[in-house]
Amino acid sequence: MIDNYQIADRFSLLSKLMDIHGEDAFKAKTYAAAAFNIEKLPVQLAEVEAAKISTYKGIGASTAKKVVEILQTGELQVLNDLIARTPSGVIEMLQIKGIGPKKISTIWKEMEIESIGELLYACNENRLLLFKGFGEKTQQNVKESIEFFLQHKDIHLYADVEAYALAVDKNLRTHFTDHQFELTGEFRRQMEIIHQLEWVTTAAVATLLPVFTNHNFEIKEQREDFLWVKGPENISLQFHIAANDVFGSTLFTTSAAEEFLQSWGEVKPAAEEQLLFEEKGIAFLPSCLREEYNAEPVNDLINVSSIKGIIHSHSNWSDGGETIETMARHAQQMGFEYLVISDHSKSAGYANGLSVERIEQQHRYIDELNSKLNGFRIFKSIEADILGDGSLDYDDDTLASFDLVIASVHSNLKMNEEKAMMRVLNAIENPYTTILGHMTGRLLLSRAGYPLDHKKIIDACVANSVVIELNAHPRRLDIDWRWIPYALAKGAMISIDPDAHELSGYNDIKYGVLAAQKGRLTNSRNLSSFGLKEFEEYIMDVRMEKGI
Repeated sequence: MIDNYQIADRFSLLSKLMDIHGEDAFKAKTYAAAAFNIEKLPVQLAEVEAAKISTYKGIGASTAKKVVEILQTGELQVLNDLIARTPSGVIEMLQIKGIGPKKISTIWKEMEIESIGELLYACNENRLLLFKGFGEKTQQNVKESIEFFLQHKDIHLYADVEAYALAVDKNLRTHFTDHQFELTGEFRRQMEIIHQLEWVTTAAVATLLPVFTNHNFEIKEQREDFLWVKGPENISLQFHIAANDVFGSTLFTTSAAEEFLQSWGEVKPAAEEQLLFEEKGIAFLPSCLREEYNAEPVNDLINVSSIKGIIHSHSNWSDGGETIETMARHAQQMGFEYLVISDHSKSAGYANGLSVERIEQQHRYIDELNSKLNGFRIFKSIEADILGDGSLDYDDDTLASFDLVIASVHSNLKMNEEKAMMRVLNAIENPYTTILGHMTGRLLLSRAGYPLDHKKIIDACVANSVVIELNAHPRRLDIDWRWIPYALAKGAMISIDPDAHELSGYNDIKYGVLAAQKGRLTNSRNLSSFGLKEFEEYIMDVRMEKGI
């Protein structure tokens, strides 16, 4: 039997969706009132004669017909029609505290945001502040509500579980000093998306259990050699129990992809991982490289300490949170040698994009700052929107005024492959494009990104001396690391860039490096690993090559 709460839920959703779509406000309020009144009724409408439903307070004749429809069919066609016209991510936003239907309508129709993940990304870029009804406090409340909501999902970004994983690991090692513990699984392999955190340990299940049962963890599964628990944070923790003499082989098999293990063959018992590689006669491969079997070591594997400059950052001239001077001095204090300021271009109204006049002002300001920053340089750049036809949204003279140009797609993301390829290839072939920004526009766990033929895009970047960005924001990590080996084989240059909108964004470089390591990127093939002089020479050489 369909109860009153289920009926009320349908009317409540109908009212909210009508507000989101900007439909008849009076009807929307009527359905909202009906939902409220139906919840409070002392009788179940399923037990009332159809002809008498309209006699109850707050239920008119039109609403009564819809109640009957729900009771007889289990559906409400007008609601189904609205649901069909609304992206599922927009409907999901109704679960976020602090944003009602009217604000969701703005988010969807004016900001062109269709998922909670995209909305969080927009909050982090201060995009909401540019729209009426969204102040700084509202934006912060929305951000916190989304983060709370996402904590209760079963799949997590690496960056979102990192601190938790390390804290649990530290606590386990401190509590069980007589046992070995090593993080393994997806986390150890540096996967961008984590389904569960895993450990190999010599501690028995009976030893581990009291720690978790005493802290309100749910016991999902337990065997003699395996324990799976889930805590209040909704993160699964799994433990593989191994004796000391097979600890290394267990760690090896749990921190390698299935494809890698199939190619490897038999894994013999070993107390340490290193022994397995010695027996096979190959150099030790870190777990991040255990996806597809490739015994070739990477002697110059990219690392965080090799990053010499911040490429791709935004200031408060567009949608960043800090002045250029603050961004530059912080980068200098962190040991970086240069900063590439790449605020948004003029068509990016959603991000306070720069007009030609403001660009001229910004360039004069950067010249003034550079005269005061000894041994450090700010480069003049722009993140130019790739328009619908693949052109960049400034004339050639304006584009030539930048030291380098990052070209990115930000609008009209719903494209078929033919349209997406046309736009991106045209932008790559533009002589003023230095770097192709976040290649597919994806947001992990939120937006798949537009479809591209990666090989053709990479080939075009090589042919046109365009660097391919690995956007280090943990929600992007775009280009996908799986395409880096192909890019390197073709001679492409990659650039790990934080796309920083605030000072803390510089720290995202780490996540770009973790992803790049999986793709076997070397320091010498990463543009942001170039020191200041080398970077200046590279930019100058490319400009001369392209006749700029």
